[in-house]
Amino acid sequence: MTGAAPRRPLAVLVFSQVLSGAGLAAGITVGALLAEDMLGSTGLAGVPSALFTAGAAVGAAGIGRLSQRRGRRAGLVLGYGAGVLGSLGVVAAAALGSVLLLFPSLLVYGAGTATNLMARYAGAELAPPERRGRAVSTVLCATTLGAVAGPNLVTATGDLALAWGVPRLAGPFLLAAAAFGAAAVVLAALLRPEPLPQPAAPAAPSAPGPTGGPRRGLLAGTAVMLLTQLVMIALMTMTPVHLRAHGHDAQAAGLVIALHVGAMFLPSPLTGRWVDRVGPQRVAAASGVTLLAAGLLAMLAPPHSVAGLAVALVLLGLGWNLGLVSGTAWVTEALPPARRATSQGLVDVGIALAGATGGMASGPVLAAGGFPVLALVCGVLAAVVVPVAALGARGAGGAR
Repeated sequence: MTGAAPRRPLAVLVFSQVLSGAGLAAGITVGALLAEDMLGSTGLAGVPSALFTAGAAVGAAGIGRLSQRRGRRAGLVLGYGAGVLGSLGVVAAAALGSVLLLFPSLLVYGAGTATNLMARYAGAELAPPERRGRAVSTVLCATTLGAVAGPNLVTATGDLALAWGVPRLAGPFLLAAAAFGAAAVVLAALLRPEPLPQPAAPAAPSAPGPTGGPRRGLLAGTAVMLLTQLVMIALMTMTPVHLRAHGHDAQAAGLVIALHVGAMFLPSPLTGRWVDRVGPQRVAAASGVTLLAAGLLAMLAPPHSVAGLAVALVLLGLGWNLGLVSGTAWVTEALPPARRATSQGLVDVGIALAGATGGMASGPVLAAGGFPVLALVCGVLAAVVVPVAALGARGAGGAR
C-alpha cells in the first residue's frame, strides 16, 4: 500500500480504540485485588494477570491467522466479542464466588486485551514504510482516552456493581463488557475497506521468509517487545497490591494505574515520529534505559508515597511505549506481506506469554522479598533491552 493512509479506516480504528481502551484497563486496575479477595492469598494475586495474558496469547494467534485469511476486520471483531464474554464471565464468577468460573473467564477476557494491541498492526498496514511508526502510534494513542478513564471509574462502576448485587471489584469488568462490545460493533459496521484485504488466491508456498538482516531485525524487535512486556506486567500488576498493603484505597491505586496507562499510550505520536526519524533500534535502546529508571525509582519510593510510585509507574508506561512502538515497526519491516498477519499474531503470542510469566512470577517475588526486590529484578531485566537493540542495529547496518 502506497501513499498516505486512507483516512476512513484509520478513523474507524481510532474510534474503536477509544472505546476498547476502557475494557483494557479493567483487569489491570482490579484484577489482582479481586483475586486476592477470592483466593485469600497475596502470593496468588498475580494469577489474573497471568491468565488474561495467557488468554491474550491464544487470542493473538487466532486473530492473526483469521486476519491473514479473512481480513483485519474479522479478526478484530471476533477478538472483541471474546472479550465481552470473558468480562461477563468474571462478573458472574465474582457474584457467585466461584474461582472455577473466574479462571477460564479471565482467559477469555484476555482475547479482548490482545485485540486492542493487535489493532496497531492494522494501523501499520495503512501507511507506507516511511510513516509506519506514526500510523502505529496513532492507533495506540487513541487507546489513551478509554484506558485513562477506565481506572478512574473504579468507584462509580463499583457502586453500580453493588446496586446489582455484585461485588464492588467486579464493577470495572461490567465497563469492559460494554467497551469491548461497542468496539466490535463499530469495526463490524464501519471498517471498510480492509486494512489488510483478503487475498484473492493463497500465497505461493515458495514465498521466502526474512533472511539475514531482516531476520535479525525480526528477532531483535520481538525480543524488545517480550522483555518490555514482561517487566511492565510484573511491576504494574503488584503495584495496587503494594498500595493496599500500606493503607491506600482502590481509588489511589486507580489513579496511579490511570497515570501509568496514560504514559503507555499518550506519548505514542512522538514515539512514532522518533521511530520514523532515527529508526527503531535507538528508540528500543531508550526503552531499556527508561524501564531501568522506573524499576530503580519504584524500589526506592517510600511505601506511603503515592506520588513516588506514580512517577515510577509513569516511567514504566513510557518505557513500554518506546519498546512496543519501535518493536512493532521493526517486526513489520522484516516480514513479507504474504505471511505478515499470521507472523504478527505469533509475535504477539510471545508477548502475551512474556506478560503471563511476569504476572505469575510477580506475586511470589512480592510475597518472598517485598516490592523493592520485585522492582529491582524488573529493572535489571529491562537493562537487557539495550544490548538486544544494539545487536539488532548491527545486523541492520545501524540506526537510520
